[in-house]
Amino acid sequence: MASFRKAITFKYGLLATHFFSTIPPKVSQCRNQISLANLLQRYGFPRSQLNTFLARNTFLLNNTNLHDIQSSLNILLSFKIPQNSLVSLISDCPAVLDINFLKKWQIGISKVANLGISPLVICNILALSKRVHIYPDSFLKTVGVLKGLGFNGGVLTSVLEGFPRVTMMKESEIFEKIEFLGRIGIPRYGIERVFYVFPEVLGLNVENRLKPLLEEFLELGFSENEVREEIVRDPRVFGMELGEMSRCLGLLRTLKCRVPIKERIFGEGEFRAGLKVKLRVDILCKYGLIRREAFKVLWKEPRLILYEIEEIEKKIEFLVNRMKYSVGCLVEVPEYFGVDFDKQIVPRYNVIEYLRLKGALGFEVGLKSLIKPSRLKFYNFYVKPYPECEKMFGRFAQDAGLQRRHPVGMWKLFKPQQYTESKDDVKSIKSFMEPLVAPEATDG
Repeated sequence: MASFRKAITFKYGLLATHFFSTIPPKVSQCRNQISLANLLQRYGFPRSQLNTFLARNTFLLNNTNLHDIQSSLNILLSFKIPQNSLVSLISDCPAVLDINFLKKWQIGISKVANLGISPLVICNILALSKRVHIYPDSFLKTVGVLKGLGFNGGVLTSVLEGFPRVTMMKESEIFEKIEFLGRIGIPRYGIERVFYVFPEVLGLNVENRLKPLLEEFLELGFSENEVREEIVRDPRVFGMELGEMSRCLGLLRTLKCRVPIKERIFGEGEFRAGLKVKLRVDILCKYGLIRREAFKVLWKEPRLILYEIEEIEKKIEFLVNRMKYSVGCLVEVPEYFGVDFDKQIVPRYNVIEYLRLKGALGFEVGLKSLIKPSRLKFYNFYVKPYPECEKMFGRFAQDAGLQRRHPVGMWKLFKPQQYTESKDDVKSIKSFMEPLVAPEATDG
């Protein structure tokens, strides 16, 4: 009996083993995907991006075990990389999760820990290293070269953050840029400022790009001293393409705007005004406009040249991400940039969005209809028929229909002061008025 039970137990054990060994591959892969998704989510990966990320990188499911991936994530966290940067690094270059690759870099980075290398530098170097096969020894050698050339502290960090491809350059190529800047008369502190503010200059060719650019500035009528001062003041001048300054100055000279605005634009000189135009064109192109459209927006709305870059980016991101309009709408409605963000754009959008969700709008409200109407016209058309919208329209709602000259209560300050009349005052008034009244009575 006992032997029979053992035989039955052995038989069912074999059946169970056979059952689990014949689980379809799709089921196994699905389990791995769920486990990997949970792991990434624990390390801060957004749930909304997980499905797309895993679908694009199936090698993580096929060729890697979860233990190695978890070890890789722990190494990345040991570099003190911020969560947003970590997610961006893994999304853009998932191959950095290779455990052997990270272990080598962990040893290499520990050797320069005393230099205060920032997490962003580590993040950029890891992504570049995996793509073009840079090894820790090459990175350490480049850091030594930069220090030997005088790159220390913040300048070294800025160069490695802004232009990590410097690790692929030879010492002679780096020295060539330093020598060129010194040859055109830029002092040592100015050279450090150039590399600190615009490290991408290290990637530009001296003969084919930097020299022709300076020659163009001189041909436009700027003196060598003026060009030198502007380079030190804002090294992003080197980011200009050949011929770009000419086009920017051409736009400035054809602007049709009020004299005070034009005076403010040219207040710091033509060179500075041209650079401002270039920087704002770059911002508009960054969000999807082509250069011709960007110049058209600036020509239609010259005040945009005076606005801060951060303010422009804030308005474009709100337009695209929150209001869900295409960035191309700015070509037709450049006045959007000239409208106050907190007092007009946000309140008007809140009103329109509320009415759309309520079903009170029978048509689509475009950006032009949202921005161009006057405050009173917008109030009468969208806010007045719906009293619940007055609060979200802001403090202007209660005064939109009535323009007051003075705040409520100011009339009290303009009311004449009252004085008590004595008997002597009455007699004096009578004595003054009687000679005036008497002739009229005689004529009558």
